[in-house]
Amino acid sequence: MRSNSILLSLAVLTLPLLTVAQPSKPAVTPIMAGKDIAVVPTESGKVRGYIHNGTYTFKGIPYAKAERFMAPTKPDSWSGVRSSMTYGPVCPMDPTTSTNDEIEFPFHHDWGYTNENCLSLNVWSPQLTDAKKRPVLVWFHGGGFTAGSSVELPSYDGENLTKKGDVVVVTVNHRLNVLGFLDLSAYGDKYKNSANAGLMDLVASLQWVKQNIAQFGGDPNNVTIFGQSGGGGKVTSLMNAPSAKGLFHKAIVQSGSYITNFTEGELAQKVSAAMLEELKLQPNQVDELQKITYEQLNAAGKKALRKVGESLKGEGRPAFGLGWGPIHDGNFLPYQPSETAAIELAKNIPLLVGSTKTEFGPFNPANRVTDMEAAKAALEKRYPGKTDTYMAAVKKAYPETANPSDYMDVDINFRAGAIRQASQKAGVAGAAPVYAYVFSWASPVNDGMYKSMHCMEIPFAFDNISRCEEMTGGGKDAQMLADKMSRAWIAFARTGNPNHKGLPTWPQYNADNGATMIFDNVSQVKNHHDKELIEVATGKPIAAATGK
Repeated sequence: MRSNSILLSLAVLTLPLLTVAQPSKPAVTPIMAGKDIAVVPTESGKVRGYIHNGTYTFKGIPYAKAERFMAPTKPDSWSGVRSSMTYGPVCPMDPTTSTNDEIEFPFHHDWGYTNENCLSLNVWSPQLTDAKKRPVLVWFHGGGFTAGSSVELPSYDGENLTKKGDVVVVTVNHRLNVLGFLDLSAYGDKYKNSANAGLMDLVASLQWVKQNIAQFGGDPNNVTIFGQSGGGGKVTSLMNAPSAKGLFHKAIVQSGSYITNFTEGELAQKVSAAMLEELKLQPNQVDELQKITYEQLNAAGKKALRKVGESLKGEGRPAFGLGWGPIHDGNFLPYQPSETAAIELAKNIPLLVGSTKTEFGPFNPANRVTDMEAAKAALEKRYPGKTDTYMAAVKKAYPETANPSDYMDVDINFRAGAIRQASQKAGVAGAAPVYAYVFSWASPVNDGMYKSMHCMEIPFAFDNISRCEEMTGGGKDAQMLADKMSRAWIAFARTGNPNHKGLPTWPQYNADNGATMIFDNVSQVKNHHDKELIEVATGKPIAAATGK
């Protein structure tokens, strides 16, 4: 017994010594970066990114170059390896000099740094070139066609979505405002592409994806373009652009179904003429626009827009929406969105489209009423003689409605636009499937004041709850919904169908069934759940209200 005890004691004492003697494994760090790490060849040359928690990450890769007002062309080639580990410059725009503290808190903006040479993109991939063909999701940022960038919001980061779905995510910077949408085509063939230069940049980014993404582990034959707000408008625009046909295969429009018509070339050319006048330039001096500073250009462009807008009002013509954006130039955009030829272009592209329940409502302090009588008084000004009918329609559409402010900030416009876009596409014989949603989950942050505001769904689609705690609260409910929603986006990108086991069956949308997935703590599909609400608010039957 004594000898056995001694042997056992020796064994116990020796065990830690044996453990120490084992060769140690190299420590795995969250960031791996170095000269031979994450190096990928592209058409223009090799790029070097980094690996973050197993995700290959590349930022600021030039996908094209362009002179001011000119069409983009292929980027300059380089020798050696180009370091691509930080975001590239963003398009110049009006500087942000102040913010509303409560509204800025959930957004956590990163304004980046500006340079007109801003045509770059970012890539996240779970693995570089191998036999597997991964779906590619290309994100177009919001900010209308005037502002924003791929680095603006933390929700735009592609790492978590890449991990969740074994997909490749790409985000894009491009030209905006006067740099991207000043129609100078009346001043010579040299400027024939100026009207939609900013959208041509996006086509160039998709051409880059087609030619290079396989080297990053992506499938160039399975590309989904998606975007929110202005980004959704960009998705819609490319669905109408012949030069983009074949470069993407599915489309997602998030709170961006507001484009019913592109600005007519005749109107856009009035803006450019007014701008030349503002700068005291003759038509034969148009080349001077290439030399003046962006600040001068931007200031003159805004004055020209105001001048033309006032002129239109004087003629009794509507000037609402006059600003920088897509132009019906007969070239890049040869058709208006409602024309048969335009609809035919995207006929075979599956579409996922939706909006949030409250959109811009929570941004308006006047909507934050706490007294029901005050809410009724405010609603009576909006809907004279229809307040009770309206409130009943809100309660019918959203039975959870309880607080006075809940009646005030329900969105009508974005939702009606989503219905219009979904119905238009679904109404085409033989068209690819359409799926519709409303995001109604309400953030608990800051006493719940943000509700399901504009942009709220982005961290859920990207599975970025932990990156966006100021917006979402970062709680368990948010994480659970983000899992379901991001998996739906991934499934749609993979197959054109967002259904997966974590959600109730999501039927295809058509104007007859009105099938809409309501994303919330308990997600459910409802048919025409807010038909009465939209009709009461707009004063039109749903078909007429949505342009069908």
